[in-house]
Amino acid sequence: MLDRRTPEAAPGPAPEPVRTGQGAPGQTTAAGTVTHGTGTATGTDAPAAPGTPDTQAEAEPEAEAEPAGTPAPPAVAGPSRRLFVARAVGGAAALAGLGTVGYGTYGVLRGPRVKRITVPLARLPRSAHGFRIAVVSDIHLGPILGRSHTRRIVDTINATSPDLVAVVGDLVDGSVADLGTAAEPLAGLESRHGAYFVTGNHEYFSGAAEWVSHVRELGLHPLENARVEIAGFDLAGVNDVAGESEGQGPDFAAALGDRDRGRASVLLAHQPVVIDDAVAHGVDLQLSGHTHGGQLWPGNLVAELANPTVAGLERYGDTQLYVSRGAGAWGPPVRVGAPSDITVVELASKQT
Repeated sequence: MLDRRTPEAAPGPAPEPVRTGQGAPGQTTAAGTVTHGTGTATGTDAPAAPGTPDTQAEAEPEAEAEPAGTPAPPAVAGPSRRLFVARAVGGAAALAGLGTVGYGTYGVLRGPRVKRITVPLARLPRSAHGFRIAVVSDIHLGPILGRSHTRRIVDTINATSPDLVAVVGDLVDGSVADLGTAAEPLAGLESRHGAYFVTGNHEYFSGAAEWVSHVRELGLHPLENARVEIAGFDLAGVNDVAGESEGQGPDFAAALGDRDRGRASVLLAHQPVVIDDAVAHGVDLQLSGHTHGGQLWPGNLVAELANPTVAGLERYGDTQLYVSRGAGAWGPPVRVGAPSDITVVELASKQT
């Protein structure tokens, strides 16, 4: 058998065998392969040509390893964790809201606390220095705040031993027929110079004339655009502005027009908005309620828009205005950020 080689060829890899389907017996191929019948036999073991499938399966390449020290990506909270956080925040907010409302309700049902302030009056004589007026407003007797509420207020006032009691409107939210018995503990008020009453806007929703008669029967002195002389100063009272719809509105001329302006004066008026009339008539101190101190949000925003003073003591020219937060509540029996109060106003003389 001839072995055909090229003498000048440099040693190198053996040529690739050529596989043929059939060949003539004894025929020699260019790669040195001898065919016998229908089979072939390779003379050399040459590597497979590129792209030619091998009989052995090729191994898959290994994944490239990440360089050492590469920081891991931040963990992302899964849906379950986000849901837990959202529910926890919502639950905490709900508990805080319930706690606030619960405490606000407790504050109303418990009854008002006593607040004390001192108000100097330029024309108050030395003989009236230290005169104490217990101011209570906005008791709002009704279906929830009834007779026991009145009793708590009366007991609290009496414990302060005031010289005078001033009930400045919005005593009730209902008729005498429905709430007359709830107001009866007012007959137990104690003070050296008596208890005085002026109407609020809610009296005109509840039968003002009947309530004026009823409180008079209980021993209070209604001041319907009228005044009385107290030792050392004048005490005046005007009807609420809501009475104008019934021809019973405030009349400052009747209450203050012919008085001696050399004397100090204290005015009882339910709503702070009449302060301009008080200034015009030379009033030294106006005592009011009506605002509830805002009671709770958003009532505080409404109160600030509708009233010159929402709570506390402020000066308008030569007149001072004190607004009580009130002793009850209107609507829901809840107060938030505006606790109920009974204020003992102590008058101070500037005279020596």
